[in-house]
Amino acid sequence: MCASEPLVRTVALLLLAWLALAGQARADEAAWDALRAGRAVLLLRHATAPGLGDPAHFDLGDCTTQRNLDPRGRAQARRWGRLLRDQGIARPRLLSSRWCRARDTAQEMGLGTVESWPALDSFFADRSRAAVQTAQLVAAVNALMSGTVMVLVSHQVNITALTGVYPASGEGLILARPLRVPARVLARIAPP
Repeated sequence: MCASEPLVRTVALLLLAWLALAGQARADEAAWDALRAGRAVLLLRHATAPGLGDPAHFDLGDCTTQRNLDPRGRAQARRWGRLLRDQGIARPRLLSSRWCRARDTAQEMGLGTVESWPALDSFFADRSRAAVQTAQLVAAVNALMSGTVMVLVSHQVNITALTGVYPASGEGLILARPLRVPARVLARIAPP
């Protein structure tokens, strides 16, 4: 082996990595284009809210009884708002679970009025609802007019049931419309 072979291999590996990243960037841009055109939806897991599940004394109408966004989660949600505006999405139809951490994520984005959708509510405490609730979400999204730009804020269990993906807090998935189960994931967007 000559001394230049390791250099040639290194350059070749770097070139392959660069080509893979360039291909991913094109795929992500196509996903953003589909979202802007209403041919896809953005489904977010709520921003960072420390803990797991809900406390035993959980009350849907009282945020003090729930896990809530911490300062990091609020900042993360505001960064999502900036990212979406930077992508040309300033006034989407903004739909959220009724859980405070999801609703607060949507509100902190600063993109407009937030609508509560029970089909986005967490079923962490009652997994038997997963199939029915996921079907309700798919039907509700698909019933909306094509071309509607939508951002949905929900929970890990809901997103995993729909997509098979286990998202991080604040992670987003751009999903092709019409929705189906499992949903076709066009792009995964890391928490900004």
